[in-house]
Formats: sequence, structure tokens, C-alpha cells
Amino acid sequence: MDEETAAMLDYVRAALQGSGAHGFDHTLRVVGLCETLGARESADMTILIPAAVFHDIARPVEEETGVPHEEEGARMAAAYLESIHYPADRIPAIVHAVRAHRYSSGIAPETLEARVLSDADNLDAMGAVGIARTFMQAGAQHNGIPDAADHIRAKLLNLKDLMYTESAREIAGRRHALLLAFLAALDDEVNPLPRSV
Repeated sequence: MDEETAAMLDYVRAALQGSGAHGFDHTLRVVGLCETLGARESADMTILIPAAVFHDIARPVEEETGVPHEEEGARMAAAYLESIHYPADRIPAIVHAVRAHRYSSGIAPETLEARVLSDADNLDAMGAVGIARTFMQAGAQHNGIPDAADHIRAKLLNLKDLMYTESAREIAGRRHALLLAFLAALDDEVNPLPRSV
């Protein structure tokens, strides 16, 4: 990792003091997925990696003010990158990727880098990590097992079909299968068959 990226990560880490489903560990996993997917898809890493680093920086702002984190995060990314004299011709594409990464934003990712970031963010909501994050979020909202399971069914099971890149579709298939297996096991344990008398 180069010094510039390390400095960006330090800046974002300071903004994401709390843990939780969208904490700094999530950012690190998304950056790692972007490195893997971006290499396979021949993405421009000078756009993709900063976008991945900054994609959730404004989550705390959204929680406090209701301002969508993708909009405020894009603004914060641009301000930071301009302050370090990052190549100006890269910043609009980074801003677009941050704005378009969110599952529910309604903004279509128009570049390869934005599509890879969207895929990476969605992949981190799937599989074992996705299950763990769902239960963390349910607990933080004082909800229980049925609420978490409903979220997996209503949202996470849809993510496999939302992948833009072939590289992400391969990973999503495995993670989707794990979600299905988990839900089947959970249903068996939550709704056991009655004992015969």
C-alpha cells in the first residue's frame, strides 16, 4: 500500500470512530475486494481505490443529520482529494463512484470503477460477513432474530442478481449459496418439528 492510500485510510478511520455494520473494518474489506475485482476487471485503481476508501466516510453524518451518506461522502472525498492535490482529472470519477455505490441510491454506476465499487460493497453484505453484519445491525436497532432473517430474505438474497462484473458474479454465487444454507439451518432451529408422543 502506498503512503497516499495509507493517509486516506487514516483520514477515514478518524471519521469512522464507532464500530458496527458499516465501521472501518467494512471499509477495509471493501477496499480489499476492490483490489481483487479491479485487478481482474482492469479497472483504473487511481479512481477505484480512493472511491472504496471514502465510500462510507459519511455514515456517521447520515446517522446524525439524515443527509444521505453517499452524497456527503462524495463531497468529503472531493474536498480531501483537492486538499492533497490529487490529480484533478480523476476526482469527478471518484465522486461518481462514491455517489453511485449505494444499493438503494437509485444512481446508476456509469463507469467500470463505479460498478466494481458497487459490486464490492454488495459482496460485503453477502456470505458469512453479510450474516454477521446483519445481526450486528439488528442488535444495534434492538431487533431480534426474525428481523435479521427478514432482512436477509428481503435484501441480501437479491444482491447476487445485481452484480455488474463477471468477477463479482463468481464470488456472489458462493456467498449466495451460504446465505441460503444459513436460512435453511436457521429455519430448522427456530421452528423445530414437534416431538412425537
